[in-house]
Amino acid sequence: MSDISIPAQRQLEAYNNRDIDAFMECYSENCVVEDGAGNILMENKDAMRKRYDLLFQESPDLHCRLVSRIVLENYVLDEERVTGSRGSSEERHVVAVYKIENGLITHVRFLN
Repeated sequence: MSDISIPAQRQLEAYNNRDIDAFMECYSENCVVEDGAGNILMENKDAMRKRYDLLFQESPDLHCRLVSRIVLENYVLDEERVTGSRGSSEERHVVAVYKIENGLITHVRFLN
């Protein structure tokens, strides 16, 4: 049996390394990213790649610190502290809910 949290952990490491290719390998082709209210922020890998590639380019000090992780069936809930986004000195407190299917992240909801 494999650890369902592996894709969430791999994408976190790729995010911190600002490695767009390794980051995108963790997501399904039709992944949906939503905000806490369920509004769609991105819908498919192409949209994600464009948005995250730009974020990585504009944020040389970008870092996400994992505070806690809960795994429940095929969901991974990560409490995170994000700094360095687009040069900001503010720390953002985020909870990311990842749905994992067949070893890939298929859905993300960001609560912040």
